[in-house]
Amino acid sequence: MPLHKINGQWLHYEDTGGKLGPVVLAHGLLMDCEMFSRQIEARNPDCRVITWDARCHGQTETSNDPFTYWDLADDLLGLLDHLGIERAMIGGANQGGFVALRFALKYPDRVTALILIGTQAGAEDHEKIATYEAILETWEAKGLNDQLAETMAAITFGKWPGREAWIAKWRQWPRSLLRPAFKAMISREDIHDRLGEIKIPAVVIHGTADAAIDLGMAQRLCSELPHCQPLITIEGGGHACNLTHPRLVNLALQQYLVGRALGIPRRAERRGDGRRSVVRRRFGERRIPIRESRGRRVLFPFDRRMTERRGFDRRESGPVLETARPVR
Repeated sequence: MPLHKINGQWLHYEDTGGKLGPVVLAHGLLMDCEMFSRQIEARNPDCRVITWDARCHGQTETSNDPFTYWDLADDLLGLLDHLGIERAMIGGANQGGFVALRFALKYPDRVTALILIGTQAGAEDHEKIATYEAILETWEAKGLNDQLAETMAAITFGKWPGREAWIAKWRQWPRSLLRPAFKAMISREDIHDRLGEIKIPAVVIHGTADAAIDLGMAQRLCSELPHCQPLITIEGGGHACNLTHPRLVNLALQQYLVGRALGIPRRAERRGDGRRSVVRRRFGERRIPIRESRGRRVLFPFDRRMTERRGFDRRESGPVLETARPVR
């Protein structure tokens, strides 16, 4: 069991080895590095994937002192230094995405790209904070009863049949480590105003049935990261969609990793591609189109600007642009 002392914690990590990558993945709240077992199984055998257990989680030997996701970003830096990795593709699911975003902000020279699964850049919703605090108080005082376990599993997995193994892990969780883990989540700050600083490529993957983070937050994250791929939605996927729907998530990851390895540009960067990105189409309902008349092409504000830049005549007739259906 690889352990290394980083910032006063004995950090547990797993390293597949391999000549491609590396990709470093951070797990969600109340999870551990086993969260990515299905992604590791499906990877290219030459792809190096590193997973690690955050403070108060998994097999990491840690104190019960308070910490923030900025502290976890520092822990990740220590892990990369220990492994001799100068730059890596940094990813995370749920809580791990909070860490990945902060790592990219604090150590931009150490990141080649971001993989963000079931996460967001905002602070926790006030109504959900009250729910999480009630869960924490009950769990600390009385342990994880069946009703509480069902509530947590529904939030994290939905009706996924594999959740019983994780519930069994939760029942063994040291109660003294619950409060710092929950407090880090509910006290995190909103970093939307800093997303523009992240200049590296990114991909956002989100389940349409995520009960913890609304799909709209993923859309906003995707739209405000300057170099993000079009949003990838996993139909029916829950909060931990890489566990509940591994085949779809693995396909999305493989396509993204192959694209990065081959240097394939994002769709929006390809010259001559007249189609709007998925994000622009999905947010198209907010734009007010010019009224169609006399066979004129309907242009949205973005399209008008692009037409003017390229020197095309806006009055030229053409097909009417259709607004895509909103994500359900």
